Amino acid sequence: MRIWPLDSIKNGILTTGFPKRKNETISPWSTIPEKFGQEDVYCPADAISPEGVNLKKCISCGLCSKSYEPSLRTDNYILQRQEPRLRKSFKIFTVDSGSCGACNTELMAIANPLYDVSRLGIFFTNTPKQADAIVIMGIYNEKMEPVIKAAIEAMSKPSVVILLGACPLSGNILGKGIEAMVDPDLIIGGCPPDPFVIIEALEKVRGKL
Repeated sequence: MRIWPLDSIKNGILTTGFPKRKNETISPWSTIPEKFGQEDVYCPADAISPEGVNLKKCISCGLCSKSYEPSLRTDNYILQRQEPRLRKSFKIFTVDSGSCGACNTELMAIANPLYDVSRLGIFFTNTPKQADAIVIMGIYNEKMEPVIKAAIEAMSKPSVVILLGACPLSGNILGKGIEAMVDPDLIIGGCPPDPFVIIEALEKVRGKL
């Protein structure tokens, strides 16, 4: 696994070429695992079924490693709708409804020197009034429901709604999901999702991939 601060010290800042160049190393257990063995395994999130592993529920705990291994794919998301009018510039506003902070960390990482999503025209904003997309993390929180709905209403149009991580999709093992509360255009699985997964999904929803 590459550690970008060490790369910077040794070689200068080396920014990834992803998604144009897909030869990067993805964090193993941040991707949905795939079955390779026949042994039954325990899943605390009830994410495993005969159909496979549910990306909305998988919490990347690794307890299924006897029969499952990381897929190492970057397509750990489901796209409901694209908005090509956001191809040139894409401003993101984030809302945390109640999470452990891991998804926040991975999302913010896409702005660091290794990933540098500003090169793709993706930026973060502190107000929904300037945002093209809202990224919602965390489980359902009754007091956050009016806050989230107000933020979505305040965004300029066209805009997209994104749910990030297992918590807003299924509630994880901590509570209840919020997918039924909003109409997401993009859902990104993982606990937490890898920055490469996030970047590819963001490029997909804005119609650049």
